[in-house]
Amino acid sequence: MASMTSAASGLLLTPCFTSTTNSSRTNLLLASNKNTTSNMSRLVVRAAETAEPPAPPAAKPPPIGPKRGTKVKILRKESYWFKGVGSVVAVDQDPNTRYPVVVRFNKVNYANVSTNNYALDEIQEV
Repeated sequence: MASMTSAASGLLLTPCFTSTTNSSRTNLLLASNKNTTSNMSRLVVRAAETAEPPAPPAAKPPPIGPKRGTKVKILRKESYWFKGVGSVVAVDQDPNTRYPVVVRFNKVNYANVSTNNYALDEIQEV
């Protein structure tokens, strides 16, 4: 058991020197063997130079649909609120959403619901 302990602790890496400049970074590690102290080796690691700064983030695309609070007229014929006017509550900005516009109305339908989702071509700003 003692031989396993000495074998496991035979190699010791310790950070000895760290220098930081404006263009590169250098780390120096000293490796020493427990049994022979005169046998010293040195490992130097240098970081790569930075080529160019990262590009600025891309500009946001323009928002989809009407703004929040806008009054819209409903053009979906099968809707309870067809030709009615409601106000926009929220617009989902994901282009894959089928019905991104949430509209709230003053009157409720038969199920006692006052909001519904609509596609962009099913509403018209008033």
